[in-house]
Amino acid sequence: MKKKATLLFEDRTIYPDGAILEMRIWRLPESDGERPHGLKYSLFYGRAGQRIIGYDNERGKGDHRHYRDREEPYAFSTPEQMVADFLDDVERERGES
Repeated sequence: MKKKATLLFEDRTIYPDGAILEMRIWRLPESDGERPHGLKYSLFYGRAGQRIIGYDNERGKGDHRHYRDREEPYAFSTPEQMVADFLDDVERERGES
Protein backbone atom coordinates (compact mmCIF):
# COMPACT_ATOMS: atom_id res chain seq x y z
CA MET A 1 0.00 0.00 0.00
CA LYS A 2 1.36 3.41 -1.01
CA LYS A 3 1.93 5.84 1.85
CA LYS A 4 0.27 9.23 1.60
CA ALA A 5 1.54 12.67 2.42
CA THR A 6 0.50 14.01 5.84
CA LEU A 7 -0.99 17.49 6.08
CA LEU A 8 1.18 19.48 8.51
CA PHE A 9 -0.29 22.95 8.15
CA GLU A 10 -3.32 24.53 6.54
CA ASP A 11 -4.58 28.09 6.76
CA ARG A 12 -7.07 30.13 4.74
CA THR A 13 -7.91 33.82 5.00
CA ILE A 14 -10.41 35.77 2.95
CA TYR A 15 -9.72 39.50 3.09
CA PRO A 16 -12.50 42.11 3.17
CA ASP A 17 -11.63 43.06 -0.44
CA GLY A 18 -12.26 39.47 -1.58
CA ALA A 19 -8.61 38.42 -1.93
CA ILE A 20 -7.81 34.86 -0.81
CA LEU A 21 -4.74 33.58 1.01
CA GLU A 22 -4.31 29.79 1.32
CA MET A 23 -1.35 27.87 2.67
CA ARG A 24 -0.91 24.09 2.76
CA ILE A 25 2.21 22.13 3.67
CA TRP A 26 2.45 18.32 3.63
CA ARG A 27 5.14 15.94 4.92
CA LEU A 28 5.93 13.39 2.21
CA PRO A 29 6.40 9.71 3.14
CA GLU A 30 9.99 10.08 1.92
CA SER A 31 12.18 12.78 0.43
CA ASP A 32 13.53 12.49 -3.11
CA GLY A 33 15.85 14.34 -5.47
CA GLU A 34 13.18 16.89 -6.34
CA ARG A 35 12.03 17.42 -2.76
CA PRO A 36 15.07 16.76 -0.57
CA HIS A 37 13.37 18.55 2.35
CA GLY A 38 10.57 15.95 2.27
CA LEU A 39 7.80 18.53 1.96
CA LYS A 40 5.15 19.35 -0.59
CA TYR A 41 3.58 22.80 -0.38
CA SER A 42 1.17 25.16 -2.02
CA LEU A 43 0.96 28.80 -0.91
CA PHE A 44 -1.55 30.92 -2.82
CA TYR A 45 -2.60 34.55 -2.78
CA GLY A 46 -5.03 35.93 -5.30
CA ARG A 47 -8.67 36.04 -6.23
CA ALA A 48 -11.04 33.42 -7.56
CA GLY A 49 -9.43 32.18 -10.77
CA GLN A 50 -6.40 34.51 -10.53
CA ARG A 51 -3.12 33.68 -8.82
CA ILE A 52 -1.15 36.83 -7.95
CA ILE A 53 1.52 35.22 -5.74
CA GLY A 54 2.23 31.53 -5.32
CA TYR A 55 4.93 29.30 -3.89
CA ASP A 56 4.88 25.60 -4.72
CA ASN A 57 6.97 22.62 -5.70
CA GLU A 58 4.96 20.60 -8.16
CA ARG A 59 6.70 17.61 -9.73
CA GLY A 60 9.11 18.49 -12.51
CA LYS A 61 9.60 22.09 -11.38
CA GLY A 62 11.11 21.92 -7.89
CA ASP A 63 10.86 24.81 -5.42
CA HIS A 64 9.65 27.96 -7.18
CA ARG A 65 7.54 31.08 -6.77
CA HIS A 66 5.05 32.82 -9.01
CA TYR A 67 4.49 36.56 -9.08
CA ARG A 68 1.77 37.51 -11.53
CA ASP A 69 3.09 36.20 -14.90
CA ARG A 70 6.65 35.52 -13.68
CA GLU A 71 7.90 32.18 -12.41
CA GLU A 72 11.32 31.85 -10.78
CA PRO A 73 13.25 29.33 -8.66
CA TYR A 74 12.88 29.66 -4.90
CA ALA A 75 15.77 28.80 -2.56
CA PHE A 76 13.97 26.73 0.10
CA SER A 77 15.64 26.71 3.52
CA THR A 78 12.93 26.03 6.15
CA PRO A 79 9.12 25.94 6.11
CA GLU A 80 9.06 28.86 8.54
CA GLN A 81 11.29 31.01 6.30
CA MET A 82 9.23 30.11 3.23
CA VAL A 83 5.98 31.16 4.93
CA ALA A 84 7.64 34.40 6.12
CA ASP A 85 8.90 35.15 2.58
CA PHE A 86 5.47 34.42 1.12
CA LEU A 87 3.67 36.64 3.67
CA ASP A 88 6.22 39.43 3.02
CA ASP A 89 5.41 39.22 -0.71
CA VAL A 90 1.67 39.34 0.07
CA GLU A 91 2.11 42.38 2.35
CA ARG A 92 4.09 44.18 -0.38
CA GLU A 93 1.42 43.35 -2.96
CA ARG A 94 -1.33 44.60 -0.64
CA GLY A 95 0.65 47.77 0.15
CA GLU A 96 0.90 46.84 3.84
CA SER A 97 4.69 46.89 4.26
